[in-house]
Order: sequence, then structure tokens, then C-alpha cells
Amino acid sequence: MALSLLSSSTRTCMRLNSYLHKGELTVLISLPRTASNKEWRNTGRRAVCGTGRVHATAQMNESTLKGTRKRRAHAPPVGNELERLRRVSIEGNIAVGKSTFAKLLHSVNKDWDVVPEPVGKWQNVGTSEKTASNLLDMMYRDPQRWSYTFQTFSCMSRMHTQLQPPATHLLGSGGTPVQVFERSVYSDRYIFALTLFELGSINATEWAVYQSWHSFLLEQFGQRLELEGIIYLKAPPQICLERLKRRDRDEEKGVKLDYLEKLHDQHENWLVNKSTELHFEQLKQVPVLVLDTSGNFEEDEKVKNNLISQVREFFSML
Repeated sequence: MALSLLSSSTRTCMRLNSYLHKGELTVLISLPRTASNKEWRNTGRRAVCGTGRVHATAQMNESTLKGTRKRRAHAPPVGNELERLRRVSIEGNIAVGKSTFAKLLHSVNKDWDVVPEPVGKWQNVGTSEKTASNLLDMMYRDPQRWSYTFQTFSCMSRMHTQLQPPATHLLGSGGTPVQVFERSVYSDRYIFALTLFELGSINATEWAVYQSWHSFLLEQFGQRLELEGIIYLKAPPQICLERLKRRDRDEEKGVKLDYLEKLHDQHENWLVNKSTELHFEQLKQVPVLVLDTSGNFEEDEKVKNNLISQVREFFSML
């Protein structure tokens, strides 16, 4: 049964869809995507999850638990494998250990599928059949000229990655599958593009244009880009610089400590202090797991097992 109505308090046109499942009446609320576009989007698939942050002790705070229960209580019955899929991003500074940690997660559980950061696309932008440009290198060499171009392309490539359907084996999983992204369209804006704007590498006009199309596209794609959780890998900028030098990526040879310190502060503002101005209501409610990755989690079994244990508990609460 479907019914459309106008809320007197919000002046918002809503559609209610109800059906019986196991003897219980379920009602789903749908809202138009915009005032001018009446394409209905289902708000019942993912109800909001209460704001919460999990410290290194992996203890969920009460608001996160309440939010998770609320989302589960309002979710429609699980009849489609996609309803069981959880989408999580790994966030953190340059060279904090995201790729290494992502590979570790993938090796631990077949239901945890890792989607790597599309660095290769940034290093090989086809400009013709015979030539290609390394946009990542161009940005580092001349940030004043190329930062806006790079952030536009990096965000588009991240968006393309997050919009891809999950791996087939995840949909056939009997457990709770998790799609893990190395960074997201959100950190592209609130960490990197914002930092480049504050440093003057992106000017005020470019920043206004970036924010405009970023907000528009995320509003259009809606739930297809939303996350159920964020894992924040945290380490001192000095350790990140040491790891950056060890991996010896050509494009990063000119990266200085003060830039890593700036990125570290942006992550803290967004994911720990909650002081970053966010423009997406759902993002404000996403629970965050904060992990200390300053230790050698790649080789130290005790450190590795401790981190994995925290991730397991975090995923179980989403």
C-alpha cells in the first residue's frame, strides 16, 4: 500500500509504503530527493546511527549503541543481500599505514573486502593514445596550479570506486559482509581539499566551485555513497614522515613535516573533536573507531591481534 501526504510541520511531501512481514506491519517513509525532483528515495533502508566514537579500548559509547539499535529497529526485513552489507572507510594521514592495514583486514576475514585507493589512476591520466600525465606528481610539484584539478579528479575517482557494486562473493556470504574503502569522498573534501584551500593552493573561487559540485553529486547519489562506519588510523606526524621516506614514492619526496601536521590536525578536528563543519546529516551520525597505529602492527603479532579484535567488535555493532 502506498500513500502520499504533506507534513504540516515540515511542508515536506512524503510517501508511506506499508507491508506485512511475519505478521507485523512495517511502514517505510520515502522522501523526494529535492523539491524539484520528485524521484522517491527510501529513507527506511538506513536509519541514522547515533553519533559515537570508539576509543582505542574499542568500547562503544552509549550514543553509538542507541543509534545502532535505532537503525536496526527501523530497517526493513533483510531479504536482499545488499541489506546486510556494511560500508566502512579507513581514514588517516599520508603513510599512516592504511594500505598495510587494509591488506591485513582482507587476510583475516573473507567477508571483509578491501577496495584500494585509486592512486594508479592519479599517476596515469590518459591525455591521448600515446601519452599520460602523472597528476599526483604535478600537484606536488606545482600545488598552486594543479591542486584544484587534482582534487576534482581524485574525488571523481573515489566516487566511482564507492559506486561500484560489491564483490560477488560478498553477496553470497552467510555472515555480515563489509566493504572497506581506503579513504572516501568525505575525506577528499574535509581533509585534503580543505587543507589545500587553507594553505592557499586552492583559491576561494575554486573552493566554492568544488563545494558546490561535491554537495550536488553526494545529494544525487544519496545512500549509494553513505558509510556505516569509519576507522581512523592515528599516528604522530613524525612517524608518518618516517614511513613515507621508507616507502620512497617518487611523487612524495617533497612532502614536509608541517604538511603532515596540518593533515593530522584536520583528521582530529573531523573525527575526534567533531569541530569540522559538515554538510551531510548522515555523516554526522557515523560511528568512528579510533586506532593507534604508531606501533609496528605489521610484524608485532600482539599489536596486530589487538587491532583486529577491536575491528571485529566495531563491525559487529554496525
